[in-house]
Amino acid sequence: MNNLPNRKIKDGFLGQQMVVLSPEQKGKISNHPFYQNLFTDAIGYFPNAKHHNRSRKNGIGEYILLYCLKGEGWIKMNGQTTILTPNSGFIIPKNTAHKYGSSLKDPWSIYWVHFSGNYAATFYERFTQFQKKSVIIAYDESKLDLLKEIIIILENDLIDEKIELAHLKLMTFLSFLSYAAISENTITDKISTSISYMKSNLNQTLTIETFANQALYSVSRYSELFKIKTGYSPIQYFIRLKIQKACEYLYFTNLSIKEICKEVGFEDPYYFSRMFKKQIGVSPMQYKKSHS
Repeated sequence: MNNLPNRKIKDGFLGQQMVVLSPEQKGKISNHPFYQNLFTDAIGYFPNAKHHNRSRKNGIGEYILLYCLKGEGWIKMNGQTTILTPNSGFIIPKNTAHKYGSSLKDPWSIYWVHFSGNYAATFYERFTQFQKKSVIIAYDESKLDLLKEIIIILENDLIDEKIELAHLKLMTFLSFLSYAAISENTITDKISTSISYMKSNLNQTLTIETFANQALYSVSRYSELFKIKTGYSPIQYFIRLKIQKACEYLYFTNLSIKEICKEVGFEDPYYFSRMFKKQIGVSPMQYKKSHS
């Protein structure tokens, strides 16, 4: 039976693309777990979309991803206005009143995606957890290819493999947007710099005051930010790095336990062995024997 999407091309934007799944098509694939977890019900690309705008008093029952490639546009929601500029994206939550539109002076070119499923709320939660406005994603043609490929997939018969592929590509793109603060901005932040400092000084016995001063934070603020980022206290994390390094020495060298202690900044071999077993589950000697 024909399972081709209902392709809708409205007037206005030369070169636009748009695919909308019909209720019949969604009904046919509704039992597929990938569709239930995360899927796009409509997707489009509007280039140079002057006068493009939408106003929905009650929102819609799906989340809306807007990703601007060129030009500029705006989104109004909950009394706030967010500006979209090149390489920036935004997610509008479902059932939420909103308006959005293109700049008249510098019309945007955008991809838009309506998506839903069990994972959709989590992606939106992560998006809002780390930022309240639009998110800049470093330009990468391969990221745009994900959206282009979803359109191509949905233009064809939705067999199981195509459903799964579209799901995975949408999940990948949403990950870039919703986890941008983690995946793209951590290289230069102070906590990441502090972790690099730890890795460069594993042979030292350093205090939390040293780390906090290096990051230019108070001890309490540094500890709070470090725990949010890593899930560990600074000293716990430092010890974990030391033990991980000790595993490398045990596996790749013939250094004695005492020599390894010195390399990873433990003055007491017994304390080192206790911390090693707590983290790895076996003693340093047992670990060395099992990997020799």
